[in-house]
Amino acid sequence: MTILDSVDNTSITDAIALDGRVVAHNYSPLPVVAASAEGVWITDVTGKRYLDCLAAYSAVNFGHRNPEIIATAHAQLDRLTLVSRAFHADRLAPFCEALARMCGKDMVLPMNSGAEAVESGIKVARKWGTDVKGVAAGNGNIVVARNNFHGRTTTIISFSDDETARRGFGPYTPGFRSVPFGDADAVAAAIDDDTVAVLLEPIQGEAGIIVPPQDFLPRVRQLCTERNVLMIADEIQSGLARTGRTFACDHWGVVPDIYLLGKALGGGVVPLSAVVADRDMLGVLHPGEHGSTFGGNPFAAAIGSTVVAMLERGEFQERSTELGEHLHTRLRTLIGHGVQTVRGLGLWAGVDIDPALGTGKQLSTRLAEHGVLVKDTHGSTLRFAPPLVVTADEIDWAVDQFAAVLAEARA
Repeated sequence: MTILDSVDNTSITDAIALDGRVVAHNYSPLPVVAASAEGVWITDVTGKRYLDCLAAYSAVNFGHRNPEIIATAHAQLDRLTLVSRAFHADRLAPFCEALARMCGKDMVLPMNSGAEAVESGIKVARKWGTDVKGVAAGNGNIVVARNNFHGRTTTIISFSDDETARRGFGPYTPGFRSVPFGDADAVAAAIDDDTVAVLLEPIQGEAGIIVPPQDFLPRVRQLCTERNVLMIADEIQSGLARTGRTFACDHWGVVPDIYLLGKALGGGVVPLSAVVADRDMLGVLHPGEHGSTFGGNPFAAAIGSTVVAMLERGEFQERSTELGEHLHTRLRTLIGHGVQTVRGLGLWAGVDIDPALGTGKQLSTRLAEHGVLVKDTHGSTLRFAPPLVVTADEIDWAVDQFAAVLAEARA
């Protein structure tokens, strides 16, 4: 028997018990043990199938084991996977060229995780502030939004409101000013001569899929231009067709100075993130000032090139727009029947449930029992974000299961 065979024969109870003994408890997962997946469906170790309405927090936008992406991965595995940035690799420059073109920018800094992209963006903004804007070294500040989620590294949690992520991990990194999300006047008041950037999620994901007022991002863009401040858009969850546009910023006709990308950029196969900006920003980095052994590795770059090519066809943006309207229409029919509010754009919805029916975690667990996988956030909010290859019939089935769970909870 191979190791793989022994894993496949593991029961759900045994697998969860083993996780509890050997895996650090930094997550509180649903009692589901995935063994395989295809498209929008995940199969557990017992053979039960689940409709995935989380898509690994948008990392699986193109579906599990998307055939086009998997073909690229197999082909690249037979050629070259890693050489580090100590050498040139034939896949990196074409990937960066394609991604920069799609973003309308000059250059790409390839990294691995989304948090790495955010950390890298912060470093670039601070270096730009010192080298280009003329802010005294160590004085640059960055304006951020309350209830943000940009990752869980030490610097990022330093400007987080999430006490679970912050508590016990100090001392914290200084240099950040937090303002209410959606309040352009507060952003204006927070900017001073030493401000180097405004860092925002165009739509706040972990906060519950919070869409800002219509004038917010355009006003932030104007403020940044007028005050010589970089506008940094964290599109790690919201970007790459999730909201019906290539970038969520596109809904407001806003082009940031720096895009932070990740999750779906790796096609659901490999960690891949990027900082994308013009040369006068990314050009502040010089050899030895920033790096990553795996950042821009040939395997990830090949997959990233395929993801960019798929996005350039526009089909996933169209699917997200059309099917997103269907998802939101169906979810809104549940308002007053256990649902209080539905928010979002495209195939991305935040659903506030009546707290009297249970916590978000409890409702997520009950939905899993009905074969639908979602995840809770902020107590009583559920997030629906299926892969963009989902069909209208599958959306209907998922919402029907959600309605049944709400009816059971109300009974």
